Amino acid sequence: MGADDPRRFIPRTDRLLSHPELRRAGAHLGSDVIGSIVQQFQALARSGEIAPEDVESRILAAVSSRQVTSLKSVLNATGVIVHTNLGRAPLSEASREALLTAAGYVDVELDLVDGTRSGRGVGAREALLRACPAAESALVVNNGAAALVLATTVLAGLGEVVISRGELVEIGAGFRLPDLIESTGARLREVGTTNRTHLRDYEAALGDRTGCLLKVHPSNFRISGFTAGVDVHQLRSLADEYNIPLVVDLGSGLLEPDQMLPDEPDVASALEAGADVVTVSGDKLLGGPQAGLLLGRAEVIETLARHPLARALRTDKLTLAALEATVSGPVTPVVAALHADPARLRERTEVLAEAVGCAVVEHDGRVGGGGGPDVPLPGWAAQLPQSVARPLRTGDPPVLPRVHDGACLVDLRCVPEDDDEQLIAAVLAALGRAGETPGTESR
Repeated sequence: MGADDPRRFIPRTDRLLSHPELRRAGAHLGSDVIGSIVQQFQALARSGEIAPEDVESRILAAVSSRQVTSLKSVLNATGVIVHTNLGRAPLSEASREALLTAAGYVDVELDLVDGTRSGRGVGAREALLRACPAAESALVVNNGAAALVLATTVLAGLGEVVISRGELVEIGAGFRLPDLIESTGARLREVGTTNRTHLRDYEAALGDRTGCLLKVHPSNFRISGFTAGVDVHQLRSLADEYNIPLVVDLGSGLLEPDQMLPDEPDVASALEAGADVVTVSGDKLLGGPQAGLLLGRAEVIETLARHPLARALRTDKLTLAALEATVSGPVTPVVAALHADPARLRERTEVLAEAVGCAVVEHDGRVGGGGGPDVPLPGWAAQLPQSVARPLRTGDPPVLPRVHDGACLVDLRCVPEDDDEQLIAAVLAALGRAGETPGTESR
């Protein structure tokens, strides 16, 4: 390297790392992260992509904008409330505060009065039972699939799980319910046909190897027309006659009936109809963290809790804290979005449309996550050119719109009102990056 080579002027690593701002940032981000950022910009200077004298300022700028996680907070402007690609349910403010409390040392398995070990997750369990009095007991595991695996493993063992062919569904990412159940060692005993199953079909399948009856809510799958099915109440009579456990998998996490979702099955109704145990997800309509909830008869839940697999599937203190706050706290963002006032949504959308110069169109939101698949949620959206979608997604903050029929639709249903100004700024920035100037027509 010659004396006149500009690379000689690239700041040394030790000098950069001793910079007061980088030392302070190291306590927040970690020394490895800071070191990698320094090396990144030194390499850019060596390749001639940036000037040596710009290395320090570029490093400081990068460090100041660096977050402690690679995950980015996104404004959900799709109108889909439980959006799987965005982490499903957004947590309530109460749940977020609970996470901070649980981040340190907490009495998750300790009786502070006498200093002895106590039951795990008592607060979350009691909150669930208060919210769903039809359940005698409850157990929390790490997700909905784990809840179903635990129930079928313990109750069926290596025996048969009797289920209707019309309920053997596949959901997102190629996840198939039959594969999950058979992975436990149990054998599926399919009854009926895809479109029609009768009580006599279940009864004909029962025998010495029967472990349990399983009723599954088909989530976002529907068959209409010439159909027939067997409800939980009818299956209860059969389960009593043959002394067989009845498991109901509802998935979506609705604890009690909701007038917005009249056809969505709920835990309370399933238990009142006779289910021994109901399994649901915690991060869908319940509006909480990822968790699998098992609610039902005390004797059955206690049997599940004692099984060794329950230890492998148990959830952590953070989830327990967030779940308790979700169930016992104020209205969750999921419930608020589900019951959003269409008139208020239009007012907010018109403010956005006026600020950016675009049309307002009718737009139905959706529950998402397999809940209420046929239920439109009337609302409104700002209509932008399709070319704006990518700049919105890659902006700061990222905004996820819906792209439909050649347009980019921005639906405010799932956007907190406190973020409206931030959303307007993000849309204006995206329009500038896309080089678009939408019209001002509105209806």
